[in-house]
Amino acid sequence: MPPRLRCAAARGLGCTVNTARIAKHSAVLLLPLAPATVSVSRQYATAAAAVSQLSGFRLPDDYVPPTKPPTARPADTRKSQLLRTYTSLLRSTPLILIFQHNNLTAVEWAAVRRELRLALGSIASEGADSAEIASRAQLQVMRTRILDVALKIVEFHDPSSVAPTTVSALTGDRVQVVYNHDLSKAAYKAVRAATKQPDAPPLPESSAYVQIAPLLVGPLAVLTLPAVSPAHLAAALSVLAPSPPAFPAPSKKKSPGYYDPVAQGGFQKLMLVGGRIEDKVFDLEGVKWVGGIDGGLDALRAQLVYLLQSAGLGLTTALEGASKSLWLTMESRRSVLEEEQSGGKEAEKKESS
Repeated sequence: MPPRLRCAAARGLGCTVNTARIAKHSAVLLLPLAPATVSVSRQYATAAAAVSQLSGFRLPDDYVPPTKPPTARPADTRKSQLLRTYTSLLRSTPLILIFQHNNLTAVEWAAVRRELRLALGSIASEGADSAEIASRAQLQVMRTRILDVALKIVEFHDPSSVAPTTVSALTGDRVQVVYNHDLSKAAYKAVRAATKQPDAPPLPESSAYVQIAPLLVGPLAVLTLPAVSPAHLAAALSVLAPSPPAFPAPSKKKSPGYYDPVAQGGFQKLMLVGGRIEDKVFDLEGVKWVGGIDGGLDALRAQLVYLLQSAGLGLTTALEGASKSLWLTMESRRSVLEEEQSGGKEAEKKESS
């Protein structure tokens, strides 16, 4: 390749071409800019007029937006949203099983949930209600510290006892509003007064929080069912915490995926520690007792009705027996008195004759 030769004429020609090109582009670009500049100035003038009209409007100093009530902790953080989710879950779910888990991988969690869904699906074929319970069952990982705070709020915070607060509305009128949500200062004060005050009385042993607090240790996962169904509970226990002969593990022919190494690794890292059923705390044996109810809640209700009927029948028999014995005693006494009276009359007749 021949070497390049620097030439002054070539440089002058290049500068001429570039200058002409820049001038041409500048002329083209300047044409549409004139009306745009005018429109921007007009919009600015309109906005300035609107601002000048609204300059006299001012919100009250103690105005609280309805969508952002005052809270004891920042409401827009992830922990606050988790706390609200946990309190809603505790109030709306009648059956919760608590598990401790040990570093399950995402693949192991997927295998565990798959086998649990299959086990509950076998019960779901019995009716529409069973299918609804199986579809809404969830196994999820919980934040232990936030779950502990949520349990305190659910037990110690009474929203109906919070006094209303007087604030200013958007129009400036004074109105009364009750701030009793789970993130409110009232909930914070109620929990602190019950658990963190040095002069607070000790919590009773019958408290649900006192009974469940020892279980809230380490990483936790919960299984939630939307209804108390012993059949679904038994199916879940046979998969997550099998204990033959009451809750045997599914057979390999029926559930081959249960014996997959990944699934078995996940099941071995789960340990059932207790449960919360109808706001009552149950240990491992109590959970197994609920899951072992034959015939479900209908059979339990039938047994209760039978016990009440038998108790009522026994009470009726006892009361009838007492009244019958009293009646027989009075009748025998009456007959004796009548005989004595009749005997006395006969003796008087003999004496007079």
